[in-house]
Amino acid sequence: MRFTRLLLLLAIPFYFVSCKSQQKLPNYLVNMSTSTTTVVTKIPELRIQKGDLLSIQIYSLATDPKVDQYWNLPMQYTGVGQTIGQGTTTGGFIVDGSGNIEHFRLGTIHAEGVTKQQLAAEIKKRLTQPVELLANPTVTIRFLNYQVTVMGEVAKTGTLIVPGENITILQAIGLSGDITQFGRKDSVKIVRTIDGKIETGFIDLSSKELFNSPYYHLLQNDMVMVDPGKIKAKSLEQAVVAQKVTFALTIATVAASIANIIINSSRN
Repeated sequence: MRFTRLLLLLAIPFYFVSCKSQQKLPNYLVNMSTSTTTVVTKIPELRIQKGDLLSIQIYSLATDPKVDQYWNLPMQYTGVGQTIGQGTTTGGFIVDGSGNIEHFRLGTIHAEGVTKQQLAAEIKKRLTQPVELLANPTVTIRFLNYQVTVMGEVAKTGTLIVPGENITILQAIGLSGDITQFGRKDSVKIVRTIDGKIETGFIDLSSKELFNSPYYHLLQNDMVMVDPGKIKAKSLEQAVVAQKVTFALTIATVAASIANIIINSSRN
């Protein structure tokens, strides 16, 4: 009888902890109106960063093979990291630690901090001034390594490659399998590098104001971090309590068994 009472007393703390009400996590866009809502979002103009890998293709209206053979060639990938035509052996033009690219014919060009359009304008200028290397050149620039990383309480963490050079935080979360039942939707952290400086921002996925956030559209190399909410902390706390109670009950059972053996032995 005493042993049974002891087990009940040990189990009572765990019972109250496990039965304590849990905070419900907010859902996406919980305060969005049910009526039709039109929101205009501005897609940010991407600026080139150190470490970016750029595809740069140059064309012109010239038809002289002696002039055009090094320019009017599409970038072709061999599948083993080699590039034929205007690229390099890395499959593109890498922005180095000084913020420059090394073009095989135009030399060193500063790229960090400018947009693709601005870099294209600088390349066009070098192609036409002071000596016209090409007639009416056209320059097309694309990011080859546009990517964002999603970490924390999502179904699948990792780095997402974005071929279209545009992705929203909702799309990134969706491609990562959604936020788990333990993740916070009201305070998602974004770590972003701008001009070599790291900034941290937060976005509330449960608010309709997320469309106006500068972090709604992700930039290249952004890191999205979803922190666990109080529910997970409470679950971990309950698991620890359960382990302690189980351990205590095991000790009590063993002790009771030993006591019974000793009592029975003394009687005999």
